[in-house]
Amino acid sequence: MHPLRAAVERGDMDAVPALLAKDVTFLSPVAFAPYDGREMVSAILRGVMRVFEDFRYVREIGDPAGRDHALVFKARVGDREVHGCDFLRHDADGLIDEFCVMVRPLSGANALSEAMAAQFEAIRREAGTP
Repeated sequence: MHPLRAAVERGDMDAVPALLAKDVTFLSPVAFAPYDGREMVSAILRGVMRVFEDFRYVREIGDPAGRDHALVFKARVGDREVHGCDFLRHDADGLIDEFCVMVRPLSGANALSEAMAAQFEAIRREAGTP
């Protein structure tokens, strides 16, 4: 089991920053611009876990010895069901240096976008970003 999946399934979001490269890039399913840096990405992931209900990984795809992994998930945002995938790329040290999220359907992505927009002030404070 991928260490990120294990941490999320334990509800241990405090373990996530240690899995991320210092210069990790987060590619959001609902924002055009990427987010960079361990503090910001950690804060975004904590915000996502506050927004998602009934979050669960349902499949893991990837070569355990490789740099790329995909973690397929299902969750709800309000009354919308969301299916998605976390695409993870690892650097030479085994840390996640790119975290790309895709979600479907559009109604679920829209609900996620609205819910995350409401979280973003708190996310910026948690990340120490003005």
